[in-house]
Formats: sequence, C-alpha cells, structure tokens
Amino acid sequence: MSAAAATAFQSSLCISSQKPSFSPTNSQEPNSHLPSKPKSLLHKHPLYSSAHHNLSLQIKEKILCLEIMGIDSGKALSLNPSLHTTSLDSLNSIISFLQSKGIHQKDFPRIFGMCPQILTSNIKTELGPVFSFLSQDLNVPENNYRKVINKCPRLLTSSVRDQLKPALFYLQRLGFKDLEALAYQDPVLLVSSVEHTLIPKLKFLESIGFSTSEAKSLVLRCPGLFTFSIENNYKPKFEYFKEEMNGDLEELKAFPQFFAFSLEKRIKPRHLEAKKSGVKLPLANMLKSTDDEFKELLRNNGANS
Repeated sequence: MSAAAATAFQSSLCISSQKPSFSPTNSQEPNSHLPSKPKSLLHKHPLYSSAHHNLSLQIKEKILCLEIMGIDSGKALSLNPSLHTTSLDSLNSIISFLQSKGIHQKDFPRIFGMCPQILTSNIKTELGPVFSFLSQDLNVPENNYRKVINKCPRLLTSSVRDQLKPALFYLQRLGFKDLEALAYQDPVLLVSSVEHTLIPKLKFLESIGFSTSEAKSLVLRCPGLFTFSIENNYKPKFEYFKEEMNGDLEELKAFPQFFAFSLEKRIKPRHLEAKKSGVKLPLANMLKSTDDEFKELLRNNGANS
C-alpha cells in the first residue's frame, strides 16, 4: 500500500483529519462526521490478509486501526481485553473526543501505547471529568491540555473523585501551592496513591532520621522523591550512603537529589574514585559534575590536600 493510501485509510477508518465537533451528550454514539470504512482497501492491506483466518472482520479491522495509528495491537489487546468487544464506532468517539481537546494524532501512539485502557473509557463519566479537573482544579487552559496529557497520559485513566482530587488535596496540605508546577512538571504525583505511595515515602524519610517538617521540606524541594521506589531506590542508596560513604543526614538535607542518581553507574563509581584519590567532595559536586569536571575536582582537591 502506498503512503498516500495508508494515510487516506487512516483518516477513513480511525481518525478525522479535521478537528471534530464533539458532542458530550452523544459521546458513545457513532460519529456522523467520520466517513465509512473502505472495505476493499481493508481487504487488500497486508495486516488484514496476514491475520488469523478465524478472526472476525471486526477484530481484524480493530487490529489494523490500532497498527495504522502506530499502536502495538497485540500489547493493547492484551493489556485491555475490553478492546476485543468494543466497536470501531466507540474507538472513533474516543479519538474524536481527544482531538476536540487538542490532542494531536501524532500523540496517540505514545498515549494509547502507555494506557490502552483509554480506548474503552466512558467519555461522559471518565474522560470528560479529567479535563474538567485540569481546567477547574489546576487552572490549565484548554490550549494546554495536550501538554499536560502528553506529560502524564495516566491522568486519563485516573478517577477524579477517587484519585486526582484526593492526591491534589494531600499535596496542597503538604505545601505544594504551585498548581502550574503540578500540572506541567509533576502531574505524575496526582496519579500516585496517597495511601500506598505518597504517605509511605514520606514515612520512610522520617524513618531514616528526618523530622516530619524536614521530610516535607525535602519533597517540596525535590518532588521527584515521591516517584522513587522504597525497595529499589531509597533503601539500597541510603544503605550505601551510611555504611560505605559514612554520610551524614545533613548532606542529604542539602542535596536530596542524591536519590535521583544511579547507584551502580554514578554514586558508587564516583565515590570509589574520590576515595581512592583521598578526596572528600560535597554530594552535589561529586554527582552533578560532568566526567571532565569530576576529574578536575579530584585533581584540584588532591593537590590542595
């Protein structure tokens, strides 16, 4: 199939080439503005002909639709079994709705690839409320929806009532006042469980010696601390920091970004090299410097010792 034919088929089967005029009151009905599917073109497509002969026409059409959008259909169908029974009209409704909110066609492979559940969401009760939350609770203007969703597609699979609003309330109580930063830089915090993610990580910081106020100050300065695994990040890095580096908590207070660096690729090699050179460097200097800058730091501090 030529590139032109593939493009034409994509527009016909899955996506309107024009910005759709979406009506929330008819969110799950077929989109009248979408032209009908060119069956002859579908039958000739290699993805169609190579599909298992026992697959229904509807499944073959959906597989082709997903693949043409750049989505791994096997992965999507595996992660979201509901795709097996959803109609193409319903898929078109989802795509049209997202386009009406400013999401571009080129964004779909990443968004749906990460969260194929979006493809079978209910527009009225699930997707619509997320955009209302962005507008009303985070003050995101309509022309910036795309930026926020691309930053964190999981927003579209999160319940506003059970997830997004409770997380926002908790974060604001901790001291996160900058809504713009939450929307554009750290929206992943909003899709994190308060009970199972945010609170346990704050408690872990307290368990290693920080006071409650100090732990809050650390996450406010470095929100990424809320995204690190306790078992795979915090514990091994803190253990190395205390036992091998003989580190002091005051150093972590000054540079909480320590936990953002790779233990095996950055922290250990830099520490061992500095130790071999007999040089003690502040954490920030040791870890943030480039390789050349690090070597220069070792030379200069070694010469001054």
